[in-house]
Amino acid sequence: MTRPAPEDPRAARTRERLRGALLAECAERPLAEVGVAALVRRAGVGRATFYVHYDGLEALAVDACADVVREAVEALHSWTGRPDPVHAPPALAGFFDSLAPHAGLYRELLTPGGGGPLGRVLHRDLRAYSLRERTRAGAADAPLVASAVAATFAGVMADWLHGMLEGDAARIADEVWQLLVALHASR
Repeated sequence: MTRPAPEDPRAARTRERLRGALLAECAERPLAEVGVAALVRRAGVGRATFYVHYDGLEALAVDACADVVREAVEALHSWTGRPDPVHAPPALAGFFDSLAPHAGLYRELLTPGGGGPLGRVLHRDLRAYSLRERTRAGAADAPLVASAVAATFAGVMADWLHGMLEGDAARIADEVWQLLVALHASR
């Protein structure tokens, strides 16, 4: 088995600067109004350097928002023992609460129902984690439940961000948690 080559620290720093610059730009205007020229100026890199790392602004935006995917997976699996069927783990409410600073950007990348470029990444990663856990537990229905969990969470998160579901972060966390617990218990 071969290990992937370690990432070049300079490339990692450049991508981090570009992600930070994009988040700062999107705090001031929608992604559709952000230009590569302003972005690279803010990041302190050249335009060609930007294109070495990203195909375009959407690819950078998805990369900049990828932490939200990892945080969602961690929040959903932050409980130990038998899950409370009514109240979400505190980390899940904290996760929904943490979306506020970049909610506009998330809405641009996550369409209602859980689609869009960020929705695809969210669904893929949540499904993979759920599938791994259900398979490890010996569940025969692992692929079905993993797909349902990923679609449910991504859809609820997107619809909440788009104002289609009412409630604060704690309420939406409890409601999506109840759905996910029911999915796991239904098979």
